[in-house]
Amino acid sequence: MMPLMSASESPEQIAQTLIYPYLNHAVKFLQDEYATATDIDNGMRFGCGYPVGPLAYLDQVGPAVVRDALAARFAETGDSLHKPVALLEQVADAGSTFHAAGDAAGAAATELKHAIAKVGVVGTGTMASGIVQVFAQAGYDVVYVGRSQDKLDGVVAYISKNIDRAIAKGKSTEDDKAAILGRLTGATERTALADVDIVVEAIAEDLAIKTELFTDLDAILKPGAILATTTSSLPITQLAEVTQRPSDVIGMHFFNPAPVMKLVEIVTTTHTSPEVDETTRALTAKVGKVGVSCGDRAGFIVNALLFPYLNDAVKLAESGLELGTIDAAIKEQVSLPMGPFELLDVVGNDVSLAIEQELFAEFKEPGLAPAATLEQKVAEGKLGRKSGEGFHSY
Repeated sequence: MMPLMSASESPEQIAQTLIYPYLNHAVKFLQDEYATATDIDNGMRFGCGYPVGPLAYLDQVGPAVVRDALAARFAETGDSLHKPVALLEQVADAGSTFHAAGDAAGAAATELKHAIAKVGVVGTGTMASGIVQVFAQAGYDVVYVGRSQDKLDGVVAYISKNIDRAIAKGKSTEDDKAAILGRLTGATERTALADVDIVVEAIAEDLAIKTELFTDLDAILKPGAILATTTSSLPITQLAEVTQRPSDVIGMHFFNPAPVMKLVEIVTTTHTSPEVDETTRALTAKVGKVGVSCGDRAGFIVNALLFPYLNDAVKLAESGLELGTIDAAIKEQVSLPMGPFELLDVVGNDVSLAIEQELFAEFKEPGLAPAATLEQKVAEGKLGRKSGEGFHSY
């Protein structure tokens, strides 16, 4: 549980209460070799718009400072998430930093081990439409599949609107627009994907629906084609295991809106082949995105670091601090673009609760249990900006 805080707590104390466990969590990722220091930092920089990643920020503050503050917190709360992880203790004791020696994995150049000429996308929502635009802008022919002609027309309308906006700003031209739209082929049957080199699915976040899709795609796609999912939360391993080609299945988690957000989380399962992994990382770079690599577990990098911090903010407010005070402290002290309650309302409290429940279910850490107030907000239909009221009113 969060330590009780009074309304007189300084902005610095509030920020430390919320940010230091987040830094500790990031060190745990590095300690577990779940992701490299650079990928952890890039995940939060490009996935959340943070000015600096958690490990680089920890280096700035000083590992020993953070370690000592967390040790004092752990003595107070008994929450194992507040206990300094072994790697933090080691780096603090050595007087070193997390980026001092660089990443052990390095930043080796990647190349396409599989030829990629034609891309398939399944889905016609905002995420899918954005992914279609990303690939077409990068020069790839794209076949996209939806349930009706109206849905397919919606993809073209979405992309056209985005490009028109860029043209108005002088960042694109009518010729660019014609070329991008000329690379698109819409279809209502999945069989249209038979000759694509990679498919990225972006349909409903429902395991049963995705499992049916992957079973179908497995039968349709040519040998050697890559099956990628942009799921943010579902187990990719389970999708891989319903196919006859689990080594060709990988996560390619774009962030919304895909044309704007730079980050793609590249998620490998124990089945994913090194060639498919490298091809996906190279393709991500070719379409102008920043790829970060991690394994298949709840939350991947960004959600697994972000949502416990947001959940902690709710618990901190339950101890008596004003929401606006907490939001202001985080923006002032850590220079984050939004305070935690502003961000919760943008993401949606229902989405936030679902992610926190997934993290709690997988990692079984008592400190990850969803905050009571977050559950209450969702039960009351106060979901954030989309409902007009969440933690703040709109």
